[in-house]
Amino acid sequence: MKFLAVCQSGLGTSFMVEMNIKQVLIDLNVTENIEIEHVDVGSATAGSADYFFIESTLAEAVSNLPRERLVLLKSIIDADEVKAAVVQVLDRENIAHS
Repeated sequence: MKFLAVCQSGLGTSFMVEMNIKQVLIDLNVTENIEIEHVDVGSATAGSADYFFIESTLAEAVSNLPRERLVLLKSIIDADEVKAAVVQVLDRENIAHS
């Protein structure tokens, strides 16, 4: 399974989301192999990941991505929101977590 954190430039914001997702997976004791990377909106393609974590204001910029695989975040700095989003994806995919 692969998650992509996506932002406008593929630098600071998406890197921060990537690090937050990694920490959530550690905190939830997820043992399944989940690859996490960060990219800019232009590099995100439908086949490049299973799920795309992106700030909700950029949703229209990634209209090429399948809507059902977008994880829209209202606040990329809200750790609780990121955790809830990750848990929702894990549950949807039947991936064990604590």
